Amino acid sequence: MLRGYNLSKIVRKTTIIPIWQNLNHQRQISFTRKLNESEKSTETQRKIRIYTKTGDKGTTSLFTGERRPKNDIFFEALGNTDELNSSIGLTREYCLEMAKNNPDLKKTSELIESILIKIQCALLDIGSHLATPKSRANQKQLERVSNFDPKLTEELEIYIDKFESELPVLRNFILPSGGKCAGSLHLSRSICRRLERSIQPLLNSNDIDPKVQSYVNRLSDFLFVCARFAAMKEGKSETIYRKNN
Repeated sequence: MLRGYNLSKIVRKTTIIPIWQNLNHQRQISFTRKLNESEKSTETQRKIRIYTKTGDKGTTSLFTGERRPKNDIFFEALGNTDELNSSIGLTREYCLEMAKNNPDLKKTSELIESILIKIQCALLDIGSHLATPKSRANQKQLERVSNFDPKLTEELEIYIDKFESELPVLRNFILPSGGKCAGSLHLSRSICRRLERSIQPLLNSNDIDPKVQSYVNRLSDFLFVCARFAAMKEGKSETIYRKNN
């Protein structure tokens, strides 16, 4: 027996600790591998191909799987929806500039932006409705889009009334004006009117929920009132229409 040495300490130092360290190292490697595999799997699931080449001959598909020419009335309405959404995205940036130029307008800027974000989400929902014609879709496909929520239209009406209550009475026609935010809202309003016109034939053929048309109609009213509201808050003057002599 070795004198001056504690055998149990030698065993712990040379055997037990290395084994524990090795097991811990293996567990870390196993966890890292699983994490990497999970990330790769999630990345694969989320990856969406930007180009498919299926539309190179001038046709594209509805959600129903039906292929139609890209200038079909359904895709005309879908394109107008997309254009309006993009325009509102730009409008949000201009409205955020209000707070940068004047910190006192921070709450107003944030309020308008929050409403516009919700509108953008609603427009994507409308796109789903337009791409799933009621006369051509099966029951399962129709269940994917369900009915359009009329509360979204009611919310717009609440904001229209709220903003309009703070505005001076409109006694003349006004030209699109009133600063970047207001001007951009007016541009979005005119695109919204075009969207409304392009939806009408689909409504006549009973291919979309009538509540979609009601929302789009109210949306153009909201964008007009919101433009005036933004101009007033920024202290920008609106240009009055005057007949040319």
